[in-house]
Amino acid sequence: MGGCGARHFGGSHQEARFGQARHGEAGCTHQAARAVSAGLPAVLDRLNHRFPSLLVDTIDEHEPGKRMVAIKNVTVNEDFFRGHFPGKPLMPAVLMIEALTQVATALLLDRNGAFATSRVHLRGVDGAKFRRQVVPGDRLRLTVTLKHTKGSLVRAAASADVDGQEVAEAELVLMVTPSADIDPSARVHTGAAIGAGTIVGAFATIGPSVRIGRNCKIGASAVIDGHTTVGDGTEIFPFASIGLPPQDLKYRGEPTQLVIGEGNIFREFVTIHRGTAGGGGVTTIGHRNLFMNYVHVAHDCHVGNETIFGPHATLGGHVSISDFVNVSAGSAVHQFCRVGPYAFIGGYSVITKDALPYGRTVGSRPARIFGLNLIGLKRRGFSDSTLKKLRAAYRYLLQSKLNTTQAMERIEQDPALSCPEVDNLVQFIRSASRGVILRRGGKKAEGSAED
Repeated sequence: MGGCGARHFGGSHQEARFGQARHGEAGCTHQAARAVSAGLPAVLDRLNHRFPSLLVDTIDEHEPGKRMVAIKNVTVNEDFFRGHFPGKPLMPAVLMIEALTQVATALLLDRNGAFATSRVHLRGVDGAKFRRQVVPGDRLRLTVTLKHTKGSLVRAAASADVDGQEVAEAELVLMVTPSADIDPSARVHTGAAIGAGTIVGAFATIGPSVRIGRNCKIGASAVIDGHTTVGDGTEIFPFASIGLPPQDLKYRGEPTQLVIGEGNIFREFVTIHRGTAGGGGVTTIGHRNLFMNYVHVAHDCHVGNETIFGPHATLGGHVSISDFVNVSAGSAVHQFCRVGPYAFIGGYSVITKDALPYGRTVGSRPARIFGLNLIGLKRRGFSDSTLKKLRAAYRYLLQSKLNTTQAMERIEQDPALSCPEVDNLVQFIRSASRGVILRRGGKKAEGSAED
């Protein structure tokens, strides 16, 4: 016996499918019907109970967050009358408590701030008293009033009466907890772990080694497989493919990983592959990134935080994308290349060497550097002083007649350019293994400081 949580996607939570059934949820095991009667109040639709376990017919009074009065019309056709008792049908006292618990559940789930996938569990019954029998033909009036809340525990005064005569009373102790909401058509392996508050859409497929955090949204027909970890608050849209094997002929099925941080968005048809043994065994995605439709991230890539990938952007294997990078639509980054922090890659560019931090790199074969990513840097709050120093450093690299080594030495020797951002720029160039894109776009790189 116990209250039950909210429905979503027209189906029940079915937590037992992946080993998360809890004590006190026996009343929640019934499959939710997709359709409800037209006369059933909307608030009751948030209960998982359906015939013959639904013991509430309608709502008579409702003060949101405070009090609810519901009606149960007791008929001779109730299933429990078949054995309780033949020839003298009586409503079991325990079902009166269950009916009151269902009313309390509806009241709690309808409160402001109640989580969309919350569940209500009955944790105790205090002071229960039963004053008269309930028989077929009785109209049972169920009243629940919330008394006080402490953390996730709620105490409620509950009573039932027939024609104004009290038949039962009790104090209910309930617990409100968020839980996963899985569409009945989704294929979730029993070994998968799904965090509280996560919603899994129709026909989604989740493999046995997947770990999904709290408050995520998994869209219809999305696929998540392999040793994949998905952080809290991540949204995966329909038909995205996350954590599948790498497109690498050297891969032999070794148990590699994909680790995704919090707050990411993967739009339709995005593909993210897990790592290979030869590349460190893991593909990593940071926090709060946006991957627009048809983006592909290959094996062993490492993506930082708060990046944006336009539609059809593609990363080859072993690519490193730093924080706050913007890779525009249709662009491709060659395997083993790096894109520095705060860089902007223009649309349909082909990046075959490392792309400078803070810069705008645009074009294909060869891509060119068009000075600082001024718009992006200003949006990120870079000060005028820092922008002036970066402009001067870019001038040494792109406009002087010095070679790259000489330009970096001059930058390091100039005390007026001393700041962490300029230091990062120099260290990025020094650590390059595939070379750095330093060919200027046009006669003069946009955003460079004038002499």
